[in-house]
Amino acid sequence: MTRSLDPSLQHLRELGGFRRQFVQKRAEARGEEVPRMLRSFVDFLFLYGHFAGEDLDEEDEESDTEEADELTGARARLSQEESPVTTAVRRALSRGPSVLPTHMAGERAPLLGPESRSASKARHKRSRSVGPHGDATVTQAVLMLLKGFVGTGVLFLGKAFFNGGILFSTIVMLAIAGISLWSFLLLVKTRLVIPGGFGEIGGALYGKYMRATILTSIALSQIGFVAAYTIFVAENMQAFILAVTNCRKFIEIKWLILAQLVIFLPLSMIRNLAALSSTALIADAFILVGLIYIGSNEIKVIATKGVADVALFNKDSFSLLIGTAVFAFEGIGLVIPITESMRDPHKFPKVLSGVMAVVAVLFASFGVMGYMAYGSDIQTVVIVNLPQDQKFVQVVQCLYSIAILLSAPLQLFPAVRIMEQALFVKSGKHNPQVKWQKNIFRACTVLGCSLISWGGASNLDGFVSIIGSFACIPLCFIYPPLLHLRACAQTKKQRILDYALLLFGVVAAMYTTIETAKVLVAGKAGGGTQFGKCD
Repeated sequence: MTRSLDPSLQHLRELGGFRRQFVQKRAEARGEEVPRMLRSFVDFLFLYGHFAGEDLDEEDEESDTEEADELTGARARLSQEESPVTTAVRRALSRGPSVLPTHMAGERAPLLGPESRSASKARHKRSRSVGPHGDATVTQAVLMLLKGFVGTGVLFLGKAFFNGGILFSTIVMLAIAGISLWSFLLLVKTRLVIPGGFGEIGGALYGKYMRATILTSIALSQIGFVAAYTIFVAENMQAFILAVTNCRKFIEIKWLILAQLVIFLPLSMIRNLAALSSTALIADAFILVGLIYIGSNEIKVIATKGVADVALFNKDSFSLLIGTAVFAFEGIGLVIPITESMRDPHKFPKVLSGVMAVVAVLFASFGVMGYMAYGSDIQTVVIVNLPQDQKFVQVVQCLYSIAILLSAPLQLFPAVRIMEQALFVKSGKHNPQVKWQKNIFRACTVLGCSLISWGGASNLDGFVSIIGSFACIPLCFIYPPLLHLRACAQTKKQRILDYALLLFGVVAAMYTTIETAKVLVAGKAGGGTQFGKCD
């Protein structure tokens, strides 16, 4: 006969119950407001402290000790009320999945095998703002997903559709959206079985090398995004300076990339994401204004001048489209933290499906309209195609550049923290030597991004495609089916589908990376930016 659990401890058995109790008690003891998961749209940036479900906050050692003591006490109280069945499962899991009782052999364990010390610590030391279970509503989750998916990648789609052809590109864009959704849902299902971050799940299922591989891919993709956005800002500002000086002043891209360090370097030193809230809000507002104006201008051009010269399929550079499409849909790093932020995480798959459908139509529309409006004259950064002599266009160019420049440190934050956690053992909050070592490391990382930007500036659309092919495709189409295959796939159909997606991901990554490299070497894409009357 099992004993009933004390109602005061019942909530501890919920996913993340220990962590939530600790956070609440600590806030109450300090006289602070109990933190909510997502208080407002601005709190979206706190998801980057829990990017891909990983704990990327830099907390001091005293807080870790305090939390560990509290968690130990809570577990001790709960263990006294555990039923015999729960106790048997816990003991079996501590020895690994192979020794589960016979009648439970077919059950999926929350954790497949013992955790490493670092993984266990990371699991219980979650972000103060985003944890394993939150109180975000469906509406809040929709806003977070839209903010995560709709960004600067939209501006590259016009040139991407030129590279693939308007018909081929539309089909591929919608197909990539569907396959991405499938992959994201596999990751969500795996996350519901094995609580933890993207890398933590990989480590629990395949070992530390899989965790390291996933985290490396996340870091590479974020560095690639920052490098691409740095080039974007440089080209945008180049066009802006030419326009306001009436073609009298031309500044090379390398100097504009270097100039961005004046703002980028200080912002990259910020550890507390709350300090970036004002810059994030400004960036969001500027990006929204820019997207609305660009879309309305493209519709106006098509209505007044008709459809430009477009091709249904471009056999010479269609591979560039695939990488750029994956680049645009790369929001997998926010899937897990948004899932965890929801009041009812089981509603997330339906929410994600609806948002992906809207985003797919939006992306396809931007790509089609950009290509139809400007045809073969479409530039990699579509803002350059706008009438450069109009003052409002110049304002939009300037605001959009500022927006991306202010949001770049937020994009770089996950990569920096992943690398810092691998290189540094101690926090620098109470150790000036460690803090300065981390400052130097961050400065070197920013300089490295600038050098990468310099190298890729001669062909931005090819550079974006390479990032999507080499760094983003594995995150989207290779790792999720691998994780789902071992954690959740129990039927033959599920295993076949997982292997099919895995094969697609491997072939797509290899083919698009190789073909894009060939196109870049042959010089069939890019060719430099054209500045209208200033050419």
